[in-house]
Amino acid sequence: MGNEALDLNPPNATYHLTTHGSDWLWAAFSLFGLSLLTVVAWTFTRPRGARLFHQIAIVVLTTASLSYFSMASDLGATPIPVEFRGDGTRQIWFVRYIQWFITFPLLLLELLLATGLSLSDIFTTLFMGVVLVVTGLVAALVPSTYKWGYYTFGVAALFYIWYILLWHGPHTTFAAGGVLRRGYLFAAGYLSFLLLLYPIAWACAEGGNVISVTSEMIWYGILDLLTGPVFLFFFLWELRGVDYATFGLHSGKYTDKSAYVPNTTQPAGAFPATATTGAAGNV
Repeated sequence: MGNEALDLNPPNATYHLTTHGSDWLWAAFSLFGLSLLTVVAWTFTRPRGARLFHQIAIVVLTTASLSYFSMASDLGATPIPVEFRGDGTRQIWFVRYIQWFITFPLLLLELLLATGLSLSDIFTTLFMGVVLVVTGLVAALVPSTYKWGYYTFGVAALFYIWYILLWHGPHTTFAAGGVLRRGYLFAAGYLSFLLLLYPIAWACAEGGNVISVTSEMIWYGILDLLTGPVFLFFFLWELRGVDYATFGLHSGKYTDKSAYVPNTTQPAGAFPATATTGAAGNV
């Protein structure tokens, strides 16, 4: 039995996904799903208190898997009139932007938590990541030339992200030392280069209607695989020997009853004593 996704969910635009494009998306979905299962298994090999970066990766890969399942099924798109190169409508895949809205800030968080940046700098960078995605979505949904105004706002946000990743971040003090700094520099340069290719893809696809929807899927799919599983596996591998205590990431709340040992020696009427960390209270 062949791929019946487009028969069960017929395309809703003049320029639309083809069966070959759907086949590619199913292949990409399989890679995301396999990567997700691998990271889940890898997470359970890590001690409690040393799983934060792996759990961020799980959220990223789960979101991407759901997105690619939807797109492979020809779901999650809406028709928008094209501005250039012909008449009619083009499928705009809002489900992809929902994916990026969740995953892109988390990829930045994964990277920036390894630096000595302040929380305010990290928060602002994550916000700029959201601005980049939201302006891309709004621009794609606008049929007139005003879409390029939103495109410009998004590119401006991207320049701020590049500044943080390539200049401000490397000039901070890395708690985990020089080994992690070298890994960060490579990962930040790698991610920054791939982020350059997304606006180019957008201008050729949703913006200028230069390439077909299937070509768009292949282009974005390769980029998402490189910024998703490939980036995450490399970064998690670089963290394999790092002591998580150097990051100072911990929680004072108990999440496991076995981690709580009551103090039975305190005087009557005193407030119960609490520990600052626990085996399951760590992040």
